[in-house]
Amino acid sequence: MLRFLGIVTGILVQILFAVASYYNYVFLKGSPPRASHYALAWDALLAVQFGVVHSLLLWPGVRKRLGQLISPAFYGLFFCTAACLTLLLTMTQWQVGDWAIWQLTGWPRLAVQALYLTCWGTLFYSLCCSGFGYHTGWLPWWYWVRKKPIPRRSFQPRGAFSVIRHPGYMSFLGLVWFTPDMTNDRALLVAIWTIYIFAGSYLKDLRMIHYVGDAYRAYRTRVAAYVPVAMSRELASGPLMNGRRNSRPTILTNIPR
Repeated sequence: MLRFLGIVTGILVQILFAVASYYNYVFLKGSPPRASHYALAWDALLAVQFGVVHSLLLWPGVRKRLGQLISPAFYGLFFCTAACLTLLLTMTQWQVGDWAIWQLTGWPRLAVQALYLTCWGTLFYSLCCSGFGYHTGWLPWWYWVRKKPIPRRSFQPRGAFSVIRHPGYMSFLGLVWFTPDMTNDRALLVAIWTIYIFAGSYLKDLRMIHYVGDAYRAYRTRVAAYVPVAMSRELASGPLMNGRRNSRPTILTNIPR
């Protein structure tokens, strides 16, 4: 019976992730101002709670404590559920403002919408490069379903992660900023989630140093966080760019990110 409930839980969490992703697409796409009462403080609280819960559950100390209650096969599902529910809470309870800082029309509107869609593509690509199945909790759970041990994750940057350390965060930043209707409530969301994105990426660096150690410290010194820099001759010939041939991956424990 418990195994059946575990299988059903994994499936339901993946459905929840798909639903939350769809509503997130609609929400971040933006909407024109509405002639209705809204609460700026309430919107700020909604924006902050998502970032706090998301970062808190990824912190090694918190994960270690919760790991005493939640098995490794289900922690990813737990994290994904918490992230989706806090995000859905933000989106469903959000109050749209009654005036706009800008409302684009014509080709500028189409250009911004195209950039918005592009950021969704780069976000999906970044998630795939870093292990999409770990972000949703699917992969550890699937090993549990098949009654196989969960393999340790390896740290071997590839794709966009060979150019910048946080392509996923940068893609999400674009989703927040690229809107043709910058209402006053959206400006508040942009401000709060921009701070969250840079703080969250910094905390991710600290987490990765905790789990990986010197290998990530070396990676951090070689690869820029957000904006690609001109690659030096050393970087072009170093192990990060030729990791598939010249270096062995660093093994780390299973973590959601």
